[in-house]
Amino acid sequence: MDLTNPPCSGLRIGDVAPDFSARSTAGNVRLSDFRGRWLILFSHPADFTPVCTTEFVELAKMASDFADRDCALMALSVDSLFSHFAWLRMIRDRFGVEVRFPIIEDPTLVIGRAYGMVAADAHDSGTVRTTFFIDPDGVVRAMTCYPANVGRSTPEMLRMLDALQATNDEPALAPANWQVGEPLLQQPIATLDDVYGADGDSDWFLRTIKETK
Repeated sequence: MDLTNPPCSGLRIGDVAPDFSARSTAGNVRLSDFRGRWLILFSHPADFTPVCTTEFVELAKMASDFADRDCALMALSVDSLFSHFAWLRMIRDRFGVEVRFPIIEDPTLVIGRAYGMVAADAHDSGTVRTTFFIDPDGVVRAMTCYPANVGRSTPEMLRMLDALQATNDEPALAPANWQVGEPLLQQPIATLDDVYGADGDSDWFLRTIKETK
C-alpha cells in the first residue's frame, strides 16, 4: 500500500494491516517483520501526557504477559524519536519500569492516516487512542478506540488477545467476560431439524464446548 497518499476511510476487521517502515525507540521497524506472531499496534495522543504515561507504565509492567502469548507490542505517536527517548527516561526514573517495546515516530501522520486513526485534514493526533490486534498473517482481528481523556484497560487488552487466540484455530465463540480456562461456546446449529431436535429450547444456539487449557 502506498502510504504517501493513503485513504482515510479507516480499517475494518478482516483487512490486511498496511505495511510501513519507520524509526522507533528500538531502531528501524517494519510491520511485515512481525508476520508469524501476534502484534498489538496502538497509538497515543502525545508523550509527557498524564493518561498516556499511566498506560505505558502498565503496559511495561505487563509486557512479559504479552510476550508469553507470542504477541509483540508497538506504539505510535506524532512525537519525535528524541521526545520518545526523553519520556521513556522519565518513566524509568520515576516509576522504575523500562519500556522496551518500540515506539514509532509519525510526525507527518502518514501511518496514522493509513490506519484511519486521524482525519485526512488533521494537523495533530491529540484525539487518537486506537488499538489494532493483528494476527500472524497480518490481518486486523480486532480494534478498540478510546477518547483522549480515558485510558485503555490493559487487562482487557490481554483478555482480548486471549480470546482471539483461543478462537483462532477452531469454530468457537468467546462469551461475555470470558477468561482463559472458562468454556467457549459452539457455533449455532444451522438446520431446522437440529433446532427442533435439540433437548432444550436454547440448546441449538447456546452450547458450551470443552474448557480451554
